This record gives sequence, structure tokens and C-alpha cells, in this order.
Amino acid sequence: VGERCRRLASGLQSLGVERGDTVALLAPNTPEAFECAFGVPMLGAVLNANNTRLDAGTIAYILEHGEAKVFLVDTELSATARDALAQIDRDVIVVDIEDSEGPGGERIGSMTYDELLAKGDADFAYELPADEWDALSLNYTSGTTGRPKGGPQTFRMAFINCVNASAAIGMTAASRSLTFLPLFHTAGLNTYLLPMLHNGAHTTVMRSFDPGEVLRVIGDPSAGITHFLGVPANYLFMSQHPDFEATDFSRIVAATVGGAPTPRPLLTLYAERKGVVIRQGFGMTETS
Repeated sequence: VGERCRRLASGLQSLGVERGDTVALLAPNTPEAFECAFGVPMLGAVLNANNTRLDAGTIAYILEHGEAKVFLVDTELSATARDALAQIDRDVIVVDIEDSEGPGGERIGSMTYDELLAKGDADFAYELPADEWDALSLNYTSGTTGRPKGGPQTFRMAFINCVNASAAIGMTAASRSLTFLPLFHTAGLNTYLLPMLHNGAHTTVMRSFDPGEVLRVIGDPSAGITHFLGVPANYLFMSQHPDFEATDFSRIVAATVGGAPTPRPLLTLYAERKGVVIRQGFGMTETS
């Protein structure tokens, strides 16, 4: 993975991407999305991962407002990306991510992701940020009014978040997390994927949330999941699944919820039936 990240950084550099430039992404939780989270910052560029549920008009606004120089698009979402690109008035280099696990779609870019990596150097010497307050990513949040707002997250913010999260929920190098929230959201990427890697721990990333599959992985002794984060709807759908009662939650150290208020009956259900005290968290995209 490290080599592919370096190739990505070098490949983007060959396309004219420089430190501080924005690289946009539209993809589900794929290996390529994971690589972008680390490869783009290696160049000092800023990753703008877009919500895959947004309409083309909103994505077009974000591409314009965020001044994207390159747009990496999973072909599963090529139709939305094509419609968004038709609405902007700027030159953007489009790269197709041909996802073997997704349903696929048309190619709309000038090259594929694999061709971009082939242009890159596996020995690319990336530099640490010139300043710890340099932007690492640009995450758009809708807020409550008007257009989406771009919240830059810095290297320092990411580091402090890793330190705080690790201390708050007992992460160690032996921890194993399950990530099923989208990586385009601060919860999926920063809680707890980055903190886990910061600790040298193991994380399993799911393409998307499926309650039955989440229960299977949590109950699998070989997976050894100790930490996971969800929104209230995730916990509700899991509790309604036929496999819920038989799933072993005994290895869970911290199950956390956020994103919306959690109904007391749902908290009580997990505490009484599974022995899991769900930890309620609060955070904002703007603070990572």
C-alpha cells in the first residue's frame, strides 16, 4: 500500500499537481479511496473526498469552490461525475477508478487510476508538511443554511485527534477496528481509522454498511474487532437483523455512536442484551 501511495503522489505530480492544490475524489470505500487519503497528502496536495450521495449540481459547486485540479472518479459514479463536470467552468483532469468490486460504468477521464500509478515513481520521496497547520484535506459540510462549506483539516488537527481518540477509548497497538462509515466523512476517516493506524493497530474497512455483514465481522473471532463507530441508524438496523441475538459482542472494547441523538431504548437494548455500553460522542467536520 505504501508503494502505491507513493506512486499516486508521484503520478499526480506528473500531471502538474503541486503542494496546496486540491485533488477531488468521488468513490465509495474502496482500496483506491484509502490510498488517496494517504497518497495525496504525500505530495502536499489537499484531498477533497466528496459525498457519494450528493447530486451533480452540488458536486459541481464543490469542484468549483474547492478549485479542484484533478478529479478521481469511481466508474460506479461516472454518470453523476459527468453531469457535474458539464456544469463547471474550469479545466479539471479526470481519472477513472475502474473498481473491480463495483457495478462499473462508463469511462469519462483521460486516463485510468492504474495508468496514473504506472506514471508514478515507487521511490517518490515525499516531504513532511512545511507547517503543521498546512491543510491535509478539505471536507465539505452542509451546515444548516446555504451552500456547502469547505472545512480544511490540518496535519496538526489530525494528529491531536489521534492522540485524543486513542486516550478516550483505550486504543493500543493490539486494537482492531471496523470502519463501515464512508471515508468521505470525518467520522469514517478520522474516527477511528487514522487513530488506529497512528497506534500501529489493525483496521478493517467495509465498502459500505450492511447490518448482517457488520454483525458477521463483529462476531468472527479471527477478526477480533474491538472498536467501531456508527450513527444511531446503524445500531438500529443491526438490532433488527435476525443475526443480532446470536452475535458475540464480548470482544468489543468501545462501541461509539455519533451524528445524531441516540434514543434511550436503543442504548438500553445494547446494554441489556449484549452487555455493550454505547459511548456517545460529539464532534464536527471543522475540527476533525
